[in-house]
Amino acid sequence: MSGKVKISIITVVKDGARYLEETILSVIEKKTTAEIDYIVIDGGSTDGTADIIRKYVDQISYFISEPDNGIYDAMNKGWAIAADNSFILFLGAGDKIISLPNAMSCYQQGDVVYGSVRIDDKTVFKPRADFHLNLYNSLHHQALLVNKALHPTPPFNCRYRIYADFDFNQRLKKNGAHFVYSPDFVGYACPGGVSDRRCFTESLSIISKNFGFSWATLAMSGYYAMKVFPFLKRLRPFSKLEVNF
Repeated sequence: MSGKVKISIITVVKDGARYLEETILSVIEKKTTAEIDYIVIDGGSTDGTADIIRKYVDQISYFISEPDNGIYDAMNKGWAIAADNSFILFLGAGDKIISLPNAMSCYQQGDVVYGSVRIDDKTVFKPRADFHLNLYNSLHHQALLVNKALHPTPPFNCRYRIYADFDFNQRLKKNGAHFVYSPDFVGYACPGGVSDRRCFTESLSIISKNFGFSWATLAMSGYYAMKVFPFLKRLRPFSKLEVNF
């Protein structure tokens, strides 16, 4: 790859007028330093979301507003639209890009580039792409760039209502994707997103499917150990298990 590498940023939203504008502005600000296609998939909002989108229509590459079958159906729509040679990143309403990786041209088609995610002014989610990803979703989509060449077709299994992104991340790892940490890649996650709704059984089902019963048992053991011994929340690999459960 030479020159500026195309980045497709996809925002999926439904009745997110309260938070959407700050997300759009954070993307527009980065257009001066990166070649960005901005795609907005609205699930047929009725709260004025579409009006906010139209306010910035000249900065948006693609916009559609129609009913969908949930957040991962909308994310699949955005993935299908994204340019084939692009690195794809997802932002929800209220999420923001703080900084993108420098020197995107050094990354290859088989790379997944990941960074850290701020949850609030004091909390930073530290990403991991090692064995921790076998146990919990140790990568957050607000600082995750996946090259579309790794999965040309829409990747999210919509039967998972909460953790289809976790499932996709595990499948990327299982299939040999090359994960590259970028210390200058930082996102912000708006509190109260879908992944804040914990679904223990769905997460365990995904782990078992992708990495087997032993890993699911280990994840379950870690979760219950935290319930009995709360101090374990400060230790790895269990420090972020509650994010998924």
